[in-house]
Amino acid sequence: MNRNNFLAVDVGNSWYKALVSDQGETFDYQMPNAIALFDEEFYEKPYDEEDVELEENLIVEIKSPSIQDRREIFYIGKSAMQQKNVSLTSFNNQKVDEERTYILLFATAAYHALLTNPAEEDFQFTIDQLAVSLPTTQYKEKKDIFKQRLIGNHTVIFHKVPGIREPKEVAVKIQIEDVIVGAEGALAYLALTRDQDTLMISDDSLVKDSSKGILIGDLGGDSVDFVGIKKNKPVASVEGEPFGINQYLDHIIQKVSKNEMYSFNSRSELEEKLVAGQSEWYVEPFAGVRKDISKYITPQLRLMAIKYLEHFDRVRSRSNEIKGASRYIAVGGAAEIAEKQIKEAAVKWNERGRPIELLFPENMSQLNVQGLMILAKMQWISKNKEYADDYAYTKS
Repeated sequence: MNRNNFLAVDVGNSWYKALVSDQGETFDYQMPNAIALFDEEFYEKPYDEEDVELEENLIVEIKSPSIQDRREIFYIGKSAMQQKNVSLTSFNNQKVDEERTYILLFATAAYHALLTNPAEEDFQFTIDQLAVSLPTTQYKEKKDIFKQRLIGNHTVIFHKVPGIREPKEVAVKIQIEDVIVGAEGALAYLALTRDQDTLMISDDSLVKDSSKGILIGDLGGDSVDFVGIKKNKPVASVEGEPFGINQYLDHIIQKVSKNEMYSFNSRSELEEKLVAGQSEWYVEPFAGVRKDISKYITPQLRLMAIKYLEHFDRVRSRSNEIKGASRYIAVGGAAEIAEKQIKEAAVKWNERGRPIELLFPENMSQLNVQGLMILAKMQWISKNKEYADDYAYTKS
């Protein structure tokens, strides 16, 4: 099994989080969900090319059946965030239908291949098993379409690659053998209950609690993906909601721009500050001038926390299958950012007589991508029985 390549990608509205198991070695990446059209006329050649990081100069062209216009060239990720014409996700965006999904996903895979196989010649990278995520609001109707658009051959051409000779281009041919799609939230449960390496059950108590019912609320950019777990399996009566942190990030960005004369390049830039903690909640609109922006951040996180708990309460009330659930679990990058505000809101919820005692696991923002890697390995083993003895896992 160590001879095979597995790719897990959490397709987030702010970040693409990826785990790669390549020949038995694990790599992890984070790519801002940002793209911008490239224009040769306005490209500024780095002053000293040796100081340029490839990640900050990702300029790609995608040749794929999943993309209609195969002639366009894009900045992606960190390089896109530096452009004036940067494109971010819209509210309640339909990931399967948008070409940016495929541009970023294929480019992320090819970026890993280029880093681990530095070459000036074109080459192929085969992914034996790809696992990707969708919000629960899109999962049922879109998962089969998503799978079909990802399987097959796709070419990523990197332009202006630092450190190689002219024409400074490298083409990576991505071959995807199989795809499995997971629902956000349910993936977090998989990560919480199974070991990444052995795939064995790692938390018996959580599995046992699922006999009474577990409700997981995965708070992301534009959706809160609720998953009810009963007897170790998702229940059909629980679905997500089109609600997330992005609308609150946008409000913070607008307030800071208006009142402090500082413009964030993207939501990802602001999120990095939020993740770093309150000591980083400031901006520098001018050299030597430092402005505290916590007065814009904290009220928005409080509003989001209250709304998050309202969704939690509504979902648990309308599902007979998880009434009297033994555990309520908060996961997702936005829940990690607003953990303090959610806990404060939960105290007031308790005072109303409707307690929601939330569990906040470690590495909340990474659980979905970890679950995806577990899912990828389990799917691959189920198709290749000769490797099952190496992983004595159960499917239950």
